[in-house]
Amino acid sequence: MQTCSLCHTQSPDTTSVCDNCQADLKEHSVTAVARKRLQTHPRVRNVRLVVAHDCCPACYEAEGTYTKDQVPTLPIEGCSHPNGCRCFYEPMLTDIYP
Repeated sequence: MQTCSLCHTQSPDTTSVCDNCQADLKEHSVTAVARKRLQTHPRVRNVRLVVAHDCCPACYEAEGTYTKDQVPTLPIEGCSHPNGCRCFYEPMLTDIYP
C-alpha cells in the first residue's frame, strides 16, 4: 500500500494517482517524499534499501546499499507480495554526531 503525503489516503501499489486527492503518487507518496529528502540531505552518504524477511523475489533482488542518485523508487517494480511492497529506506550518514 502507498500512502499519499498530502491527504494520507492509502492506495494499492499499482495505483499511480491518489484515489482521494488525485495527487501523483510518484511524487507525493510518503516513500517518494522520504527518498527526495534523503537524496538532498547533506549528511546522508548512501541509502540502504531494507526488505522484510518474507519479501518477494523482486524486493529481495533490490535489497542493498545505493548511492543517493541510484536509490530505487518504492514500491519496487514487480513486487508480488500479497500485502504489497513493504521495503523501506535507511540512511547511511557521513557523521553520526553534530
